[in-house]
Amino acid sequence: MKLHLKPILLSAGLVLSSAIGVFAQTTEPQATTPPAAHVPNGGDPIRELNLSPEQRERIRVMREQNREERSAVAQRLRESNRLLQEALEIDNPIESVIEQRVKDVAAAQGEAMRLRIMSELKIRQVLTPDQRVLLKTLRDQASTRRQERQMEHLGERQRRMEDRSLRLKERRRMRPPAAQGTPNRPIL
Repeated sequence: MKLHLKPILLSAGLVLSSAIGVFAQTTEPQATTPPAAHVPNGGDPIRELNLSPEQRERIRVMREQNREERSAVAQRLRESNRLLQEALEIDNPIESVIEQRVKDVAAAQGEAMRLRIMSELKIRQVLTPDQRVLLKTLRDQASTRRQERQMEHLGERQRRMEDRSLRLKERRRMRPPAAQGTPNRPIL
């Protein structure tokens, strides 16, 4: 059986990068405050939602109730990622083992996402309609800023690649003719 590692490694890389994102979302408290730079006017989104003391308490209780489950799911995700990485690092990886490890990671990711979504659903039920609209607005703004940062990053990367290409062309142009691949001809 011929092992096609490139597609498997690519898939595993995508799964691992997704797992890191899901893991980060799973282990972060749902009602945490992002850095001030990510919130309009530098404010606290929780304050901007104007949660009442009762709402804050209900959310705190919900989070406490599923703390152990969140912890177990996060541990399962870390463990499945570790096992996948170990399976990839052996001298002669076995395709069927890799496929099973990828399925295990995907299942753990799915459970983490399910838990996160269900927690968010319960929290949304605590919010008033106006607070839900404001939460959506805040998230949309954060998403837009995230996309803008990604575009800036891509633009900067493109500029660096272009600069490097220009430097390489300049070096080639500055080489003496013999170094550029032209044959040396004897001088008569």
